[in-house]
Amino acid sequence: MEDLYTSVQGNTIRYRDTGGEKPVLLLTHGIGSSLETWEAQADSLAGHFRIISWDLPGHGLSDIPHDAFGIETYAGFAWHFLDALKIDQAAVGGNSMGAGISVHMMGLHPERVTKAVLLNSAALGKDIPLPFRLMLLPILGKLISKPGQMSIDNQIKGIFYDQDKVTEKVKATIARNVMREGAQAAFVATLKEISTVSGQRESLYSKTLAILSSTKKPVLFIHGRHDVVIPLAHSQHAQAMTPNSKLIILEDCGHTPQIEEPVEVNKLLTEFLLEQEA
Repeated sequence: MEDLYTSVQGNTIRYRDTGGEKPVLLLTHGIGSSLETWEAQADSLAGHFRIISWDLPGHGLSDIPHDAFGIETYAGFAWHFLDALKIDQAAVGGNSMGAGISVHMMGLHPERVTKAVLLNSAALGKDIPLPFRLMLLPILGKLISKPGQMSIDNQIKGIFYDQDKVTEKVKATIARNVMREGAQAAFVATLKEISTVSGQRESLYSKTLAILSSTKKPVLFIHGRHDVVIPLAHSQHAQAMTPNSKLIILEDCGHTPQIEEPVEVNKLLTEFLLEQEA
């Protein structure tokens, strides 16, 4: 699919858009990732929805901003992005940090969100993996986050449960994202906005849970059972306090279900998004 570009608040943003007059589904990737993570969804769901995937500022091939972005800043920026595309209402979906951004989009403009799909969502609890904690340390953090093959290998090992499902194309995309000049610095800057060495910021995940507990919108949680980045317990706890919601746990799956289990995820998304409210 063709890469498209638009300017949002002075930042050039890369995105892909299946087009048409169908209901819009905005898909947002996680920290350090890019829109390629949603290719299987764009290919499969385009018959029912207008699928828009995008590179957040500081990610993929979008501009790297001077200022650090956190989840709440990204959520506001996401609405400016949709405004630039003249889209008033959308279902929102995301993986990891992208799911957290989707929740905060709902918090900012609930009237503009139809439904939300949260895959292995960040910002639901305190726990973060040890490598993320170490990246936040002054000296050791610079060494760990330095671009190179070790960073590429660690990311692949961390986010995929079944390493056999990591294609050469996926490896090449991860390598491009890691090795892009300025990308790792942007990664750490965003990580600092979200977390401290003790874990995700309580002020952030408390607000995320407050949005979910008060929303009337339908919310679908999906979580890979073998995720070593975000504990399954985060989604279980959040789903239990979200009124109109359900949780699907995917077996033998890690942090990126949309890549590891695309057929099942596409089926779940289609059923949930097309489901009529009683």
